[in-house]
Amino acid sequence: MASTLDKFIHSLDLRALPRVLQIQSGIYCQDSIYEMFGNECSLSTEEVIKVVGFKINKLIASICDNKEVHQFSDKVELPLNFPGLYKIVADKTPYVSIGEITRKVSIGPTRFGHPCFYSAKDIKLTNFTIKHDEQITFNSVEEVHGMMAVNCVVVRNNQPYSFTLPLSQEGEFYECEDEQIYTLKEIAEWKIPKGRNRIVKLSKTLHMWDSSNPLPENFDGCLILMPVYEVQAVMKSRNDIVHILSDLDVEVKDVTDCYDISSFLQPLSLEDIFERTSKEFPVVAEIMEGPSGSQNPYNLLSTGKEIVIYKKYQAARVLASEMRSDPSKRHYLIPMSYKGKFKRRPREFPTAYDLEIARSEKEHLHVVATKAFTSPHKELFSVSVGDQFLVQQCQTSEVLYEGRKKVIDVLACEQILSDSYKKVLLPMYMEGGFVEVIHDKKQYHLSEICKEFHLPFNVKVSVRDLSIEKDVLAAAPGLQFEEEITDSYLLISSASSPVESWEIPVFRSNMLVRLLSKDVQTDVLPVTRTTVEEVSEEEYYMLRRYENLTLHPPPRPPKKPT
Repeated sequence: MASTLDKFIHSLDLRALPRVLQIQSGIYCQDSIYEMFGNECSLSTEEVIKVVGFKINKLIASICDNKEVHQFSDKVELPLNFPGLYKIVADKTPYVSIGEITRKVSIGPTRFGHPCFYSAKDIKLTNFTIKHDEQITFNSVEEVHGMMAVNCVVVRNNQPYSFTLPLSQEGEFYECEDEQIYTLKEIAEWKIPKGRNRIVKLSKTLHMWDSSNPLPENFDGCLILMPVYEVQAVMKSRNDIVHILSDLDVEVKDVTDCYDISSFLQPLSLEDIFERTSKEFPVVAEIMEGPSGSQNPYNLLSTGKEIVIYKKYQAARVLASEMRSDPSKRHYLIPMSYKGKFKRRPREFPTAYDLEIARSEKEHLHVVATKAFTSPHKELFSVSVGDQFLVQQCQTSEVLYEGRKKVIDVLACEQILSDSYKKVLLPMYMEGGFVEVIHDKKQYHLSEICKEFHLPFNVKVSVRDLSIEKDVLAAAPGLQFEEEITDSYLLISSASSPVESWEIPVFRSNMLVRLLSKDVQTDVLPVTRTTVEEVSEEEYYMLRRYENLTLHPPPRPPKKPT
């Protein structure tokens, strides 16, 4: 059965790819030429293409009143980088099963990929009942005991309860209200369900209005967003990936079940390559579609280039962020092979519990209080701004609370006075503020810092890495090493000039290749170049998904009644 390309893509599940489509009719037929992103291709009637991927390219927006879809203005086109921050209006149309939610809603490891729903009726599980109207957070989809299910969480009395719901679970599920604000790009990538439009409300404008803005001046209402997808496809007559917008005026027919899909070129992602066994390396590949920007070292990964992929492996990196508070803060992944040196910078600690985490046996942690704290217990110390302490150890202490003795965790410190030291106890829950006093003038290599100190750790580059043509870390005013991670990499070089090799991150390099039947000489591997990888805000949150969530301060007890 034929349908428009737009309708087909809106109903297509990414997990069903690849699909083979036959062009049926439209204005682009009879050897017509279609050009997109510099790719010129013929879309003749009965032409067959293989769809290998798709993503939202732009948004068509309509201004609506009172969040009602039927009251709208003329449509305007908005690029994904259109400025502004938006709140999502909860969809009033229910989902009829958990499976429908997983097919239409993005669920993933980032902070954007945890949608929340509620059921119109109670759901009784084996040893747990989900109450109607109770907020359910969807965290991930995975196989449980041979059945696909969603890992979910509900929170009761500030306590999280985890459980799974099978995709076969039927019911009436509604989207919860979302108080977060998002950019249009974040909404496009994570918050528009497949086959549905999305209503958003402008929360904050980021630029002054001018005549080029497609929205009315002083606009602060709601928009109905309809996505236009960019379809990635393979044609038999070409060796590269073609890009076609889903609103192209053509009709298509899905002929996957009656077509030999192997007769097309087989584009492989880096994830596909990484899944091969170690014995299958090295291989030679041609790049069908290369990454953009900083992911492309020395144009090595340009479309059409041939590369040698020597091996796959896991490698350690330190995730670092610039020490600045403005939105332009940048994030980096630094390899252990980085040859520069660092000097320590003062750390900041919001609670006494953070002091306990940061202290080490190697040296006394010396801090200055930046915020006053009045202790509710006479047995514990009250802090004034400017007080200096040497952190000792965690211990317990008895305090009088509402006429009863109670044992709580405290941090033993020595207060530094003008000519002596005074032993004091700080409550571990203390919400204060401390800044570290640095006495250490030594310069450290990255591996030394990871071995000798607890992360997070603040530094500044004192000697840049001379092996890197442009060391981006050297220009940073300060860096915070946040955590050490292990990630997946492929070691590659140019096939025509295998003098140097690079480590390419598997899950952050959006590129497609095809394997070539060519022999590889690997008597001596090329020298591996050190590269500091800059990561986007979204990639940063994905990398931090393994952050240790147990290291949080203990709850503060109730305040003493006045």
